[in-house]
Amino acid sequence: MTDKDFSLFPSPCYIMEEELLRKNLALIKSVADRAGVEIILAFKSFAMWRSFPIFREYIEHSTASSVYEARLALEEFGSKAHTYSPAYTEADFPEIMHCSSHITFNSLSQFYRFYPSVQTEGSGISCGIRVNPEYSEVETELYNPCAPGTRFGVMATQLPEELPSGIEGFHCHCHCESSSYELERTLEHLERKFSRWFPQIKWLNLGGGHLMTRKDYDIEHLVGLLQDLKKRYPHLRIILEPGSAFTWQTGVLVSEVVDIVENRGMHTAILNVSFTCHMPDCLEMPYQPTVRGTKMGGDGPHVYRLGGNSCLSGDYMGLWSFDHELRIGERIIFEDMIHYTTVKTNMFNGIRHPAIAMWTKEGKAIVFKHFFYEDYRDRMS
Repeated sequence: MTDKDFSLFPSPCYIMEEELLRKNLALIKSVADRAGVEIILAFKSFAMWRSFPIFREYIEHSTASSVYEARLALEEFGSKAHTYSPAYTEADFPEIMHCSSHITFNSLSQFYRFYPSVQTEGSGISCGIRVNPEYSEVETELYNPCAPGTRFGVMATQLPEELPSGIEGFHCHCHCESSSYELERTLEHLERKFSRWFPQIKWLNLGGGHLMTRKDYDIEHLVGLLQDLKKRYPHLRIILEPGSAFTWQTGVLVSEVVDIVENRGMHTAILNVSFTCHMPDCLEMPYQPTVRGTKMGGDGPHVYRLGGNSCLSGDYMGLWSFDHELRIGERIIFEDMIHYTTVKTNMFNGIRHPAIAMWTKEGKAIVFKHFFYEDYRDRMS
């Protein structure tokens, strides 16, 4: 993100930069066009609906994992969703059908239970089944959808030789911020286990986790992989639904120092944001985010651990080395904090959500949303 006057925004605040978003969108559209595939936005990573008009200049569809996301796709993104959920319910399924162009089922039992409703009321909906290639290179267990005992997808040994009537597609998701070379190895396993059913289906959804906007990602290798896949199965419509790739390195979380405490030589700068509330992936993944103007680690003149403002004992991260002593009220800027943040933010301890804002391509600072006590109270009612 380029240098900006952050005093124009409240603190704390998520700030996305439109120019950086458009750069990612242009790259993703280029991949889709060159490879002859469709790439759609996964709401589980990003659902800031006020930015959807920008997205619609580059892509046409989105993917949903719940009835609320499906409604958002139809009502705010302006097109019906490609919907997958680990389990649908009788209460939600009618609205899922109303808001979806594609519905993927996690199990054959779910398919048999709900497909009659699609036949009766879901005209035009294409149904699929999630398959498990039993292969993933995701090392963090929490994010590995193909771990032994996984609840996701049907294994090849569980499918009949002739697919049930109504299954028109396969959905496979086993990546997380992965490279094209991981996709290449995944395709080898996927084709070995499931290609004998490919003549029976119309589309293949390769899921998310394809981090094609990362600086070191091999775009040419990805395009070649997808072109070759299309040549092998020209009748298949190939779909990818990354989340992080769309908003990778498109903005920041701005916070400020509210206190500095010391315990046995450890200096902790307590901020007006929380890792557990506002940056949960830092604790779950885990990873240490980049803080602007600092070096990671304890080798420097002024070393601080950064602490959140919740009462969770482990709501901290560090160490970071600064070139000066921190002051109360000083702004601390966390880089790359747009994907998987606003959608996962919670109000544990009644802590206020950061505001949501954007730098427009014209250089205007726009705050889309402030959060207040009523937002917390209404969630608890």
